[in-house]
Amino acid sequence: MKYQSQKIAYAYFGVALALFAVQILGGLLAGVVYVMPNTLSELVPFNIIRMLHTNSLIVWLLLGFFGAAYFLIPEESEREIHSPKIAYLQLIILVVGTLGVVVTYLFNLFEGNWLLGKEGREFLEQPKWVKMGIVVAALLFLYNVTMTVLKGKKTAITNILLLGLWALALLFLFAFYNPSNLALDKMYWWYVIHLWVEGVWELIMASILAYLMLKLTGVDREIVEKWLYVIVAAALFSGILGTGHHYYWIGAPGYWQWIGSIFSTLEIVPFFAMMSFAFVMVWKGRRDHPNKAALLWSLGCSVLAFFGAGVWGFLHTLHGVNYYSHGTQITAAHGHLAFYGAYVCLNLAMITYAMPILKQRDPYNQVLNMASFWLMSGGMVFMTFTLTFAGTVQTHMQRVIGDYYMDVQDSIAIFYWMRLGAGVVVFLGVALFLYSVFMPRREMVRPGPIERHRLEDDPDHIPAE
Repeated sequence: MKYQSQKIAYAYFGVALALFAVQILGGLLAGVVYVMPNTLSELVPFNIIRMLHTNSLIVWLLLGFFGAAYFLIPEESEREIHSPKIAYLQLIILVVGTLGVVVTYLFNLFEGNWLLGKEGREFLEQPKWVKMGIVVAALLFLYNVTMTVLKGKKTAITNILLLGLWALALLFLFAFYNPSNLALDKMYWWYVIHLWVEGVWELIMASILAYLMLKLTGVDREIVEKWLYVIVAAALFSGILGTGHHYYWIGAPGYWQWIGSIFSTLEIVPFFAMMSFAFVMVWKGRRDHPNKAALLWSLGCSVLAFFGAGVWGFLHTLHGVNYYSHGTQITAAHGHLAFYGAYVCLNLAMITYAMPILKQRDPYNQVLNMASFWLMSGGMVFMTFTLTFAGTVQTHMQRVIGDYYMDVQDSIAIFYWMRLGAGVVVFLGVALFLYSVFMPRREMVRPGPIERHRLEDDPDHIPAE
């Protein structure tokens, strides 16, 4: 570990992975409710389970991004983080806010209270006091990392990462604006939801992936930065106007059907570019980096993001298709694979790369870690296909033929059972990942003279304990 303040990332990764486990358990429980509807219905209603599942996803991904920033910015800017105390204060605020959200949701506290009670906007249900805490934590974070970069070396990776993080914080301010007009509410609601995941988060994803490729492949920084600028330009160009594909049916002017259709189809371009970038970097680098698991997660991230966010998004983004498929299980299929590929895999790649360095040892438990990748990814891909088939049948029966909603749900129940099975596989993969990251391996195999010489020549090599 080159800089002591990189240890901050360990705390963020630890909390993020704990919330990751909560998110997966929530998703597994939601899958059970789909096939056995009365499960825990009196204790924890389905709407609360779903809120916990989606909110914990967003929070743990953000914590992962913060941890990644605290890990890579010292190396990129060649100086310690401006204030480690601020970083830990930020984490405490986020943890307290998260616990407050969980308690408020589970026990339905302060219902109707404008400050303490939960709100009714999907994904933005957090009470206002929690939203305020998030803003304070974001300001502390941005001050901390921006001061670090301004006083140190500037690189394309840190510049684009900061651009994404600043935009992320500023767009979240729209979460406070809740007009009484539903169409207007939805227009501004998408400023947070869409412009986060299909806009500024892509900048964060591109910069972290570029950092990993730089470290894992050994390709010249100049080549990585050229690719990075192309990807970011494509992401911003398509993502901002691509917001229009959410405006088809909310009362917005009709021209959004064409703007949304044209530009949202172009959103596949930055994801294809990111996938090409990752594989070209590995091919050009030809470097035998010891952390094979981190490289697998990085490549898996680019491939699954392309299919989940790109291909599956394209499947139902044209307004002529979306007219029938909107709000069906096809949307759920796209959402699951897109989030998993683009952001879950990215965070797990960064954690896999950083944890051995933070623990000051060689990469460890890599076979288990790679097995967890195939379990999680295989389960998520199977889940995506089952939801896609379920959504296709649902669209035809419900939107074309006109069958009743509940009759259609009974007809596609087999797909929900298969999704539950896929969820169990994903859960096993998550458990294996957590074990591989936190548990020490049982025996330390001493490298031979040739292997030892190769490792010592590796600039990223950390001697074993």
